[in-house]
Amino acid sequence: MLPPGVTLYFVRHGETDWNREQRYQGRQDVALNATGRDQARRNGRALAAALDARRLAVAYVASPLLRARQTMEIVRRELGLPVDGYAIDARLAEINYGDWEGRLWQELPQSDPQGFAARKADMWNWQPRGGESYRALSARVAQWVASVAGDTLVVSHGGVMRVLRGLLEQLTPAAIFALPVPQDRVLIITDGDGSWL
Repeated sequence: MLPPGVTLYFVRHGETDWNREQRYQGRQDVALNATGRDQARRNGRALAAALDARRLAVAYVASPLLRARQTMEIVRRELGLPVDGYAIDARLAEINYGDWEGRLWQELPQSDPQGFAARKADMWNWQPRGGESYRALSARVAQWVASVAGDTLVVSHGGVMRVLRGLLEQLTPAAIFALPVPQDRVLIITDGDGSWL
């Protein structure tokens, strides 16, 4: 789906208190915590070493959500670039968890047993009340991928990282859900092959 030879540098936003608590964030605007800011700095330093002089030839785009924008600005600072020199694309926002947003993972079997069971039965097509499915998220991210013309550094979310790899590496839904989505590593994808920085 990407033009041949185009490289994506994907950074998942740093940790938030909601990540630490295992609370569904979705579209909620939650700020980075101290660990998340450290993770963003680490990723920025790793990218500075990897990109070197090419950093000015790379496009920069982030999800509109606060935690992604904060991460991008920290990364850009580590790259020696103006913090505000990046684009925002709503197609890179996290999956919408609807009624589950703000809720703790461990409370869902009791508070929404039907939804929890439906999700377990079909994680790809299930969607919470007022939210979206991973299938819909994948279609949204595919539209964004089709617009990528050159090397791009993107800061987004765990769900987006999963479906992006699914699209570019041609993975099954089961394989997509088994993927790691670290906040302290940079995913590099070129010609369908992924590696970590």
